[in-house]
Amino acid sequence: MAVLISIWWLIGWPGSKEVVQKGRGFPFIDTVAAEEDLKAGMVDPKTGKKIKYWAAPMDPKYIRNEPGKSPMGMDLVPVYEEEGEEKEPSSNIRIDPVTMQNMGVRLAKVARKQLVKKIRTVGNVTYDETRIYVVNTKFNGWIERLYVDFVGAKVKKGQPLFDIYSPDLVTAQEEYLLALQQSKSLSSSTYPSIREGAERLLNASRTRLRYWDLTEKQIKRIEKTGKSQKTITIHSPATGVVTKKLAFRGHYVKAGMHQYEIADLSTVWVDVDIYEYELPWVYEGMEADMELTYIPGKRFHGKVLYIYPYLEPKTRTAKLRLQFANPGYKLKPDMYANIYLDSLVSKDSLVIPQEAVIDSGVRKVVFVYLGKGKFQPREVELGAEGEDNQFQVLDGLSEGEEIVVSAQFMLDSESRLREAIQKMLEIRSPASQQDDADDLDMSDMAMDDDMDMTDMTMDDAPKKAGTGKN
Repeated sequence: MAVLISIWWLIGWPGSKEVVQKGRGFPFIDTVAAEEDLKAGMVDPKTGKKIKYWAAPMDPKYIRNEPGKSPMGMDLVPVYEEEGEEKEPSSNIRIDPVTMQNMGVRLAKVARKQLVKKIRTVGNVTYDETRIYVVNTKFNGWIERLYVDFVGAKVKKGQPLFDIYSPDLVTAQEEYLLALQQSKSLSSSTYPSIREGAERLLNASRTRLRYWDLTEKQIKRIEKTGKSQKTITIHSPATGVVTKKLAFRGHYVKAGMHQYEIADLSTVWVDVDIYEYELPWVYEGMEADMELTYIPGKRFHGKVLYIYPYLEPKTRTAKLRLQFANPGYKLKPDMYANIYLDSLVSKDSLVIPQEAVIDSGVRKVVFVYLGKGKFQPREVELGAEGEDNQFQVLDGLSEGEEIVVSAQFMLDSESRLREAIQKMLEIRSPASQQDDADDLDMSDMAMDDDMDMTDMTMDDAPKKAGTGKN
């Protein structure tokens, strides 16, 4: 030990300025001393890079202008300035390729192409209200025979539905036969007024039968036979399906009472609800596609027939009416269907994937890759959302730029942290740092003058609390 002290006495204490200048002493002690002399803004001799500040490894917000310890007792690590960093915005960040790979950063290019707005919703197949027909009579009577006696039966236009007996109709037929006989007997009269009066009476009787829905064929039969018919057959006014039936054999019928409802299903309507923000992309006449679960793989093609001029107050949705052809009656009312509407937003526009956008609710940010590990957060203005979850870019990006489509939330956290630290460093001006140093300067404080402990012994120590020993 004495030999070691003698050597220190001869060559000087290791780590002193004199030893460092002469290049003598222990190397590791020289290194520690050199690190302690470094300040923010100086060049680190190990890396050759300029030091920005020292930060705590576990708390990046804890920064200092010189080496030291963090509140957790860990050594502060230096943060260096990169080449050209002083010319870049403080929010830009730089990441080495290994870290990019570990973070799973994926890139995509801003493309220019046609953007189509796709709307997918569900619909309910219903009847075409313009093709629903009601069968009734304009006179009272009794049904004596039914030809169509169940709901769901398919009927053709002109097909017999039922026979009805009506005293009023029989009387009208007798009046017509009398008018017809009178017209024939007075046709040779020398008085034109008499001939014309007989002709008017005949026409009035024939018109009455027509107004009671007798066909020309039935009227011709009455003329040919010269006898009134007890019952008259009522025929179907259209081709379709019976959707409601109130007629029964022997049933008494009043004028205007509905006996059948017939729906023509050659075309059907589909009621659809869409959100109000989708209304700008829908218009009457646009094409629509429909799929049914019970016919997988087959698509039906139709069009938007009508857009209702109001919203549903409870669901805040708008209602559309679509029209589809229905050959073979494959589309049945009350079926549920998947509806697809495609609307062209723009033939030529910049688009980016939805996953590339960080939407805070106030602004929308995209990270642009500048090359060499540099990333820049950029605020963008977006338009409509199109197919494959792509957004139209109105401002903020250019065609061909590379953007981050994954791990951008970690990049955003790092960018915000660096920007906040940079603002903190700007606030801490050199003048304020000098004032803080002067306030904490203890170089003139001497221990011997303020507290002399040379005469203090262990016997003078205060008694411990709770004991009676000195």
